[in-house]
Amino acid sequence: MPVAILRRLLLVSSLCAASLTQAETWPGADWSRAEAPSSAALEALSAYAFPPRDDVSRQGVRTDALLVIRDGQVIYERYAGPTKASTPHLTWSVSKSLLAATLGVAYGEGRFKLSEAAATYYPPFAAHPEVKLGHLFNWASGLNWQEDYEYAPLNSSVVAMLYTRGRTDMPAFVASHQGEATPGSRFRYSSGDSNVLSAALKGMLGAEAYADYPWTALFEPLGITSAVWETDASGTFVGSSYAYMTARDLARVGLLMQRDGRWGERQLLPKAWVEFNRTAFAAYQPLPGEAVPGGHWWLNQAVAGAAKPWADAPADSFAALGHWGQALYVLPSEGLVIVRYADDRDKSYQHNELLKRALLAFSPEVAQ
Repeated sequence: MPVAILRRLLLVSSLCAASLTQAETWPGADWSRAEAPSSAALEALSAYAFPPRDDVSRQGVRTDALLVIRDGQVIYERYAGPTKASTPHLTWSVSKSLLAATLGVAYGEGRFKLSEAAATYYPPFAAHPEVKLGHLFNWASGLNWQEDYEYAPLNSSVVAMLYTRGRTDMPAFVASHQGEATPGSRFRYSSGDSNVLSAALKGMLGAEAYADYPWTALFEPLGITSAVWETDASGTFVGSSYAYMTARDLARVGLLMQRDGRWGERQLLPKAWVEFNRTAFAAYQPLPGEAVPGGHWWLNQAVAGAAKPWADAPADSFAALGHWGQALYVLPSEGLVIVRYADDRDKSYQHNELLKRALLAFSPEVAQ
């Protein structure tokens, strides 16, 4: 091929790549908007998410906020009850995935390896020398832990940790539990595992740097200004449960994850870290309809011969999920990030139903 033609092809390729980069939309101080057109599908989504609200019995689907981002732009946004666009909402266990993202920055800085013992960074965990950091990310510590909530509080490890005898030093309370299974051999969802990770992060950084690290490492680079993260009395962030932020700010974390850890031109999270987050725990035994645990995120993957948990959503969908219906859904193949804040007190809300309706409402055909 003549050199002149080759140079022209290279120039065209470079210009096309630059055009694609410039075409990406990223939020600045606020999100740009491209409201989805009204349609029967959009009305069906709204009807499911925002039915008439029963504030007496507190039953049924009770959405506080629903925000949908497509390709970096707000296409749908609605709030209910006291929640507004400016309200930092309690995320409950979505906090676990925020913790994973924060630790992802530390991972990129070379501060730890998944193969290292948790006790390396949190010495009170020395009674469990075989528990690796990677085990904790997969909720596979093997500890005897009961993740029961308000309907079964007497034997609940998490209720005791958050509200009674464990609340002053939550990681130490977790460390006092006995091992029950070989670490890494089974999945058992545990807010305790998450709070040991939070304590390990303190050990990696030192107490002074730790106090600001979620902000300096993650929130400020993403332009998040609303975040509040509670600590226990020992100064450890309650990584399992007590992060708050607005729906618009939580969507920034979703966009970061949708774009494989990249924020603008900066690779804030290593791609390998995001891949770990989105890799199913190898020893997981599927439960019908239950999302698959990854690295402190939840996956819509068909594993061990089971069907996808959310039948109508793409297999690459993943989410951060929390008590009473909190959710951050990321659908990379659809270019969608969906934030839902809620106050669901029964089990009538279904992830797949919302995702199915959202996909119908925001499909490319509707967008056109």
